[in-house]
Amino acid sequence: MIEPRPHSAPSHPRPAGLRAASLWLPPDHSWRRLPMLGLVLAVVGLGGSLALGFAGDAAAQRQLWHSWLVGSLFVLSIALGALFFVLVHHSTQAGWSVVVRRTAENTMAMLPFLALLFLPLLLFGMGDLFHWSHAGAMEHDEVLAGKKPYLNVTFFVIRTLAYFAIWSALALWFGRQSRLQDTTGDHELTRRMRRASPPALLLFALTLTFFAFDWLMSLDPHWYSTIFGLYFFAGSAMAFFAFLALAGIAARRAGLLVEVLSAEHQHDIGKLLLTFVVFWAYMAFSQYMLIWYANLPEETGFFAQRLAGSWRTTSVALAIGHFVVPFFFLLPRAVKRSAKALAAAAVWLLAMHLLDLYWLVMPNLHATGVVPSLFDSAALIGCCGVFLAAFGGALRRQALVPLRDPRLPESLTFENV
Repeated sequence: MIEPRPHSAPSHPRPAGLRAASLWLPPDHSWRRLPMLGLVLAVVGLGGSLALGFAGDAAAQRQLWHSWLVGSLFVLSIALGALFFVLVHHSTQAGWSVVVRRTAENTMAMLPFLALLFLPLLLFGMGDLFHWSHAGAMEHDEVLAGKKPYLNVTFFVIRTLAYFAIWSALALWFGRQSRLQDTTGDHELTRRMRRASPPALLLFALTLTFFAFDWLMSLDPHWYSTIFGLYFFAGSAMAFFAFLALAGIAARRAGLLVEVLSAEHQHDIGKLLLTFVVFWAYMAFSQYMLIWYANLPEETGFFAQRLAGSWRTTSVALAIGHFVVPFFFLLPRAVKRSAKALAAAAVWLLAMHLLDLYWLVMPNLHATGVVPSLFDSAALIGCCGVFLAAFGGALRRQALVPLRDPRLPESLTFENV
């Protein structure tokens, strides 16, 4: 790769030939109302969930916290996928993705706010979510007793706080360097972010893996899978690229980034979306195949439960809807370059990602089959409201693209070959 050479910063932060209206959120634009809309959804969804849950019986509270966990994981996974994208962008010195990097930075900037969604789970939901957290749960269980040094409430809370502290610190630091470059035009900031990204990727991989172990795998503390972290990562990355595709298409329809985002960038986002559809399927199949082949009782219980009752139908729907349908749909070049077709695929895959998280969490509560609940919708609406409010707030505070990134001209003229 060619190293960007330091030079004097331009006198105006707007790239030559581009209208300022396409690079900033105009004062009277409808998207400036996103934070208020998100706040309303958050108050209605989460407030309603809490009111119904605490006014109900023990069963209602268990449903509340399981639904809350699904909604929280859904929005968190998108933000984690955005953090991964930014780190990979810098570590590989990518050029094509500069124009969409700010969208990813705005998405990962939500991580400190999304951490707040997990505080109620830590304070009130632990007992309803995690059997191992009950007093005396490990006294007559040899398997759990062996995991006590790791699976205990105090260490669990410390780990969770550490995960969010690390993710938030990475998101805030990389976002700050990017915004600082908008002002100064200093190319050293690009080199600084490139040098920091490889160790940050390693830290991200470790924390995401153990987060998946803690918040998803330990729902069934007797079961384990050594590639479960990769499974969760694959779904998170796929969900982010689906969101990125929707955000870019929606921005162009709203009159934003019209001169910046092209079918070439959309095409590459579509290719990355297809890549992680396949990677998720590979992780899911590898996990299932190895457990099926070994046929060990301590491993097969997880899938046996998800192949019983109406969970079997959900499992089949997930395999077809999360892989088979989107794989063949996204293969043609024309689909990835069509805004309507790619948007449809993105919406479909976000729905499948939500179903995947529901499939991971809810059998812990409803062992015999799917039991729809009002809490599922209310908690999801509330969590998406927090996501929308934080994302909309980030859009209002800075330019929509990295204005003085040294590779911005390369990104603006990018073409697929």
